[in-house]
Amino acid sequence: MARPSKQDGGFLPNLGSARTALSILVLAQVIAVVITISRNSDVDATAGQELLIITAFAQSIAVCGIIALKLIAGLVRRMSVQWGAAVAFIVMLLVTAGATEAILYALHWAEIAALPEPDGHISLLVRNVLIAAIISALALRYLIVYHKSQLESESEQSAKLQALQSRIRPHFLFNSMNSIAGLLRADPERAEKALHDLADVFRVLLADARKLVPITAERDLARQYLEIEKIRLGERLHVKWLASNVPRAALIPSLTLQPLIENAIYHGIEPRFAGGQVKIELWGEGETLNIMITNPLPEARSNSHHKGNKIAMDNIRERLTRHFGKNASLQTFEQTGNYHVKIRIPVILG
Repeated sequence: MARPSKQDGGFLPNLGSARTALSILVLAQVIAVVITISRNSDVDATAGQELLIITAFAQSIAVCGIIALKLIAGLVRRMSVQWGAAVAFIVMLLVTAGATEAILYALHWAEIAALPEPDGHISLLVRNVLIAAIISALALRYLIVYHKSQLESESEQSAKLQALQSRIRPHFLFNSMNSIAGLLRADPERAEKALHDLADVFRVLLADARKLVPITAERDLARQYLEIEKIRLGERLHVKWLASNVPRAALIPSLTLQPLIENAIYHGIEPRFAGGQVKIELWGEGETLNIMITNPLPEARSNSHHKGNKIAMDNIRERLTRHFGKNASLQTFEQTGNYHVKIRIPVILG
């Protein structure tokens, strides 16, 4: 049998989970209550005593089933969903039959109850196995459907993240290539370094959008990007980094800093004849990591620039939401002639 993909048997780890165990115990109790009600027309002491006996019987079988599923979870995890479900189903039937026999003989040896007559013995065994078959089939069907819905949700989220990240196409690509081409004769070593920096930026751009990366790696990538822009903008671009209480192992979504810095340059530095300064501030605050990007406002506003900036902010805001939910935020505001973008995300250590 071919080895299945990770997605094929992904529901099987749930067989050994606490959630599955609790579900089995609850189902066993429901069955005990239903059987007791069907066998007794009146709710009295006899019915209560019978409920206790049936509950002990059902819960004992349920515990044996939970232990068996825990033991086989690692084995069937490597199977496909269909084969894994079939094996789990058969194991539950065997466990039910075995536990029924064991409990009957344990009650007999303890002189609590006599063994039933052969016909009654077989009838009890068949009833328990049939009940176990129905419950196991329903439970496994639920696990398979739940697993498929999880896969579809994860696949959809991954596709959206990739789509959002793929839309972050740096405006500087063609300008950077022209700048590097101009350096090839005048300063070959610097041109070669700039090409390596540009390759690193696009390597990250094409990486898996679902991954979080260390803040140090994201900061290094931003510095590489800034080195490329300095070739083109020269003395018009000034950069100031400020960092305080930032855990080196903190994780953030890849390509968070670079698009924000790119926006700051494109919308704040390029339109200004004298250029200006981009300030990047990083600081930790309890369980929160703060990022602030500041750039001067252009002398003249451009509608196309404003629209492009809004699209970029919306993309980054949605990526943060998909990674951190309501625990992350992105705010933009203008103050004293500067444009600020502030991000707050929870500190996650790698």
